[in-house]
Amino acid sequence: MRSLLSGNEAIARGAYEYGVKVATGYPGTPSSEILEHVARYQEIYSEWSVNEKVAMDVAIGASYAGQRSMVVMKQVGMNVAADSFFYAVYTGVRGGLLIVTADDPGMFSSQNEQDNRHYARFAKMPMLECADSQEAKDFVGIGLELSEEWDTPVLLRTVMRVAHSATPVELGERKADDEGATPPLDRDPHKLVSTAMWARERHPVVEARMKELAQKASEFPYNWLEWGERKLGIVASGPVYHYAREVFPNASFLKLGMSYPLPTALIREFAAGVEELLIIEELDPFVEEQIKAMGIECRGKDIFPACGELTTAVIEGCAAEAGILGQEAVSVARKVAPPDLPGRSPVLCPGCPHRSTFYVLSRKKKVVVAGDIGCYNLGALPPFNATDTMGAMGASVGVAHGFDVAGIPDPFVAVIGDSTFFHSGIAPLLDIVHNGGKSTVMILDNHTTAMTGHQDHPGVAEKLGGERVRKVEIEAVVRASGVDHVQVVDAFDIQAVKGALEEALEFDGPSVVIVDGPCYFVGPGAAGIHDVDLEACIACGTCARLGCPAVIRSDEVFAKTGKRKAAIDPVLCVGCDMCAQVCPREAIYAVEATI
Repeated sequence: MRSLLSGNEAIARGAYEYGVKVATGYPGTPSSEILEHVARYQEIYSEWSVNEKVAMDVAIGASYAGQRSMVVMKQVGMNVAADSFFYAVYTGVRGGLLIVTADDPGMFSSQNEQDNRHYARFAKMPMLECADSQEAKDFVGIGLELSEEWDTPVLLRTVMRVAHSATPVELGERKADDEGATPPLDRDPHKLVSTAMWARERHPVVEARMKELAQKASEFPYNWLEWGERKLGIVASGPVYHYAREVFPNASFLKLGMSYPLPTALIREFAAGVEELLIIEELDPFVEEQIKAMGIECRGKDIFPACGELTTAVIEGCAAEAGILGQEAVSVARKVAPPDLPGRSPVLCPGCPHRSTFYVLSRKKKVVVAGDIGCYNLGALPPFNATDTMGAMGASVGVAHGFDVAGIPDPFVAVIGDSTFFHSGIAPLLDIVHNGGKSTVMILDNHTTAMTGHQDHPGVAEKLGGERVRKVEIEAVVRASGVDHVQVVDAFDIQAVKGALEEALEFDGPSVVIVDGPCYFVGPGAAGIHDVDLEACIACGTCARLGCPAVIRSDEVFAKTGKRKAAIDPVLCVGCDMCAQVCPREAIYAVEATI
């Protein structure tokens, strides 16, 4: 049977069909949907771990126990997990271990554009790259088989276009013994204990394994040659293979399914059979540099950009500019650009509990704000313009401590979300306490991991799959960390947020303000809608500074200034009441309750 699946759905299906017993991860676009779809299969234990390193260790432990396991994350999550998968390459596996990294060429939802293919070479483990949903499913099984055959974790790299595009997939049945009990751990400290004296014994094993894998790569069935016209030969992998096939339908192709280690014999055969060799790959010249190191002349990044995703239009335009493709062959359809549209920044949703925090911070111009990863990134944009730094998960707390010990004269605060606090914010808070710091940290607790699709975290009383679990209280964690000045305030009470922040900034020591209020999408729902008394409104624009999409302009004009008065869109309003709280004329009021 065939079904239309996204790449993420297909990877989840592959985990089911090929006998994965344990699947872990941390949410992050474009990988989040993989584990959510895995959770629909009752035969697989799945969890959102507290961060990517924990997810990696859980999957490694399941592999040591002899079960097939899979861990998924977005590209920057690999940085968090790196310490663990490096040791797993040395120890090897028992059950197959598949590491799925979802890269983001074009940075559609990421803070950098790192190319995680380098991790395969750096850690010395094989890597597969899927070009469509069928390969995404198939490569799960192939990766697990390779893992078990070669006693190594295997990296499966996908990218945003594969993850979120749908292509037909042939479905199969599950191949696993779901009834048998897991046997006792096969103890082998020389293999599984990575102390220096035993790890030294494992390094030669890793090197020998990669050397043999490189010799076998040319026999790998998903590395294949497609002979066309011999004037031009193209090496490509992932979705770029499909783009290039569309632009160069008559060229010869070497399509890479295993992009590390490279199939050197196949590459030499292909290069010898074409007049010009072209390497088309997104981001870094990962394949190009290795082919050049083989002494083979080729072109790549002198033609195609190292930044952003490649598309048929980009490939076509670059090839035409380089003289590889005639201008007459450039598709007119791909030259047609949509008309310029008005710019519109992303905004916090109506009823977002983060709005009060950034409204308060936007009014305190002297306060330096160290931001973090989450929906509250939007605090950096108009109308708030209230974030001065943002780099990585948990970075806000450590950066704020850096401000402190560097002695900046400005008042400063770290702003971090609940899921991010559990992910990597606790350790830097302990660092502040231990080292006698005086930073203020605002933890925005909206009861979910909202930005990536409302996944659970330890501060939520429900885990992936809907099972009720114990909730970890953020306040208890903060107090246990040694912070004495801790306040919990209602996120929908602007004056309470303002007062708590001012007290925290004045406190001589570490201070934490927990701004508590549920994301609208996991909360109780709308509390009613608001409206504007146009007789009282003076078109001052104060309500607009909340950046709420429900606050709009009416057609009525305030005579003294000629400005349009405020209005509330009843379709978008959820009754959070913040606009009424900030209106200096008390012109905004609740009109009805939701039944």
